[in-house]
Amino acid sequence: MSKFRDLVIAAGGLAVLALPAHAEKLGLGRAALPEEIAAWTVEVFPDGTNLPEGSGSVADGEELFSEKCAICHGEFAEGVDNWPKLAGGDGTLADKDPLKTVGSYWPYLSTVWDYAHRSMPFGNAGTLTVDETYAIVAYIIYSNDLVDDDFVLSKENFLSVEMPNAGGFIVDDRPETEYPEFSKPACMENCKETVEITKRATVLDVTPDVE
Repeated sequence: MSKFRDLVIAAGGLAVLALPAHAEKLGLGRAALPEEIAAWTVEVFPDGTNLPEGSGSVADGEELFSEKCAICHGEFAEGVDNWPKLAGGDGTLADKDPLKTVGSYWPYLSTVWDYAHRSMPFGNAGTLTVDETYAIVAYIIYSNDLVDDDFVLSKENFLSVEMPNAGGFIVDDRPETEYPEFSKPACMENCKETVEITKRATVLDVTPDVE
């Protein structure tokens, strides 16, 4: 065990030496070029930023989905066993057990495109071409009855696709609205002029009766 521990410690030391500051100091490697950094910065944003040129039809997407995605997500994006369902669930978000799919829950189509392009297919991530990704996403939204079967998704019409739950999310403004309130000094005495009991616990008799 001691030899294994020493190997782990040594590996950790090498990892530290590989950090940019150490690498530069020791003459190892070089700083990444702007174009190299840009090649890894491929996140697609809701406003279409970083969305590449390309297109894909529902028909092509159906074939690609059957070949690359159906083993987990089903031929009709209905999900297999415990793998995620990508279609269905319309109108279920208010239910006790909502079905969260691309059509019922996801607010931005860009999230679908970005995730599929960078993380799918499972076990072979990053192998989809741009056009293949457009086609697969087109088939997914078709499976959710959001477009017709002759639809061709492209950069030009991407933002025209309306996601049903686009208005179901709110901007997290807690740093501006709540954090300042939470960070104020706590009041420890004479915090209110009067204290009144306005409601009583209905399950447990814990509300004091003493004035």
